[in-house]
Formats: sequence, structure tokens, C-alpha cells
Amino acid sequence: MSYSFLRESKLYIEFGGSKYRIHTTTAISFSQTFAEDSYSVKTLHDQSKMFEDSTITKANPAQFSFTVPLTIEKDESIVMDLIADLVSTSDSDIETQQLKSFNMFIQTGSSTFKVENCVIIAANFAFNPREQFTVAVEGQGTKLSRVGNESFNLGTIQTESSTRTPLLIYPEVTIDSLDMSSILSVTVQIQNEISWTPFETLQDSLSVTNSSNAMFPSAYTIEKRIVSGAINQYQTDNNITQFDDFSTNSNINIFAKKTDGTTFWQLQLNPGMYTARMQPAQVYTQSYDFRSKDNTALGTRITTYS
Repeated sequence: MSYSFLRESKLYIEFGGSKYRIHTTTAISFSQTFAEDSYSVKTLHDQSKMFEDSTITKANPAQFSFTVPLTIEKDESIVMDLIADLVSTSDSDIETQQLKSFNMFIQTGSSTFKVENCVIIAANFAFNPREQFTVAVEGQGTKLSRVGNESFNLGTIQTESSTRTPLLIYPEVTIDSLDMSSILSVTVQIQNEISWTPFETLQDSLSVTNSSNAMFPSAYTIEKRIVSGAINQYQTDNNITQFDDFSTNSNINIFAKKTDGTTFWQLQLNPGMYTARMQPAQVYTQSYDFRSKDNTALGTRITTYS
């Protein structure tokens, strides 16, 4: 008998016919549950007494999450691409925008699992000086299955760089003419709100006997895309008048600067909105909660990734 340890897990992403090894922290999770429908049943001996029986015929969307440390070599750039970009699809001459779909493989010490038709529904970037630049990803897929043991052949994997250099960054921010010096930290969240299309039919439900022939989700629609976050700043004589500021039409630029002063990552939100609030503590700070007002072309708003 052998055990599987999370620290031994390896993550691979399959997109566009290519497979990529994605190095993650130990913050990796994936699962899928089945939906139960209960109904009341009368007993033979006493029609007034009832018990709750149940049927299980369909699966909920698979859930997954992982955290990726970003590096100078950018071997994880496929993740950044899947987060930001949309793809156009056409059905009956009606064009719609969909998230980029991919398959995910997780190899453990004893198994290889596959999550099919994955989409990213949330990505959180943390800009903290003296800490490695990371992105925490959450998503959903249609089906989780075990496809083999730890030696399952995944085929050709894209070549990785010979080195992995941790990326230390510090945040810089511009908001119109505000004084945005003395920045403590910045967080950016990209959220894709999706709704899965109902997929249960009476005919299919009658043939379900176990998880191998249960009904699984297959299609979804994007309800909303949101880019938001918070900027934390020391309160100083230069910015004290901004503690209760707000705007519904601002040009917000967020930079992740490398230690040599060059820009590694940049996000521009124009138009954007923000509200400022004071945070009394041992050292006074103030926070700016911001949000983009136009999320139709998010990929073009990440203007630098190099």
C-alpha cells in the first residue's frame, strides 16, 4: 500500500494540441461532486409515514485551484494567456465570446487524473515587495477522471527552460493626478462569472447506473467579467487629502516592476472607478478599491508581460 503526497503532484495543461508542465506551489486542489435529488416515499405498512429516497444521475462541474509562482523565464506564460484572452465562437451565425478551454492533468505518486474542458473563473495577482510574484487560479471543468497510474504517458511535453528564476517585484501605480507614492501592496482579481447550461434529460437519467455513465455538464455562458482589486498606501503629508476620494472615470495603471526598475507586467484600466478609505492602525494607511468599467478586451489591457 502506498500513499500520495500533495508535494509530489505535477500539473500539466493541454491547450491547442500542446502540453505544458506548470510548476505550482503545494496550493493545488481539484474535485468533483455529484448532485442528489431526494423524494418522499410512502411505506407499505403505514401510508402516513414517509422516508426520503434519493437518485443521483448528474455531476456538478469539477472544481480546481492552483497557485503559480511567476518566473523570469516565463515558462508559465500559457497560464497568463488562458486567464486574459477570449475566443470567438459561432453557432447559427450568432457569434459569442467564450473563455479559452483546456484540459488539465495532475500526476500524483500513484495516479494520473484528468479534468476535461477547463475554464478559468478567477485569477488573483498579489503584488507584495520582498515576496515572489504569484497568481492564484480557480476554475471549473466538465469531468474529472482517473486516466492511469503515475506512469501514464502524457505524450510530448513542451520544452522547459533550463533554469527557473524566482521573480521579485514591487508595485507602482498611477491614477490620474493622484499622489500614489508609498505603496504597501496591490492585489488584482480577474473574475469570470459563468452559468452552466442545464444538461439533465429524462432519457439519459434512466440509463445512469454509476459514475461512468452519469450526466456531466458540457456548455456554459459568460454572465460577467470583472477586473477589480485594492491598492494599499501609507498615509503621508503628500496624500492625506486623498483619504476620502472617489472617481467613476479614471485612468488606472498598475505596474509590476522588477528589481532593476523595468516593467514585467502592466495592467491599464481606462475607464476605471475607485473609492478611497482610511485605515487607522499603528501606522495610518489608506486603501483604494478599484474596478474596471470596460472588461470587453481584457487581453489588450495587459499591455506588458515581458
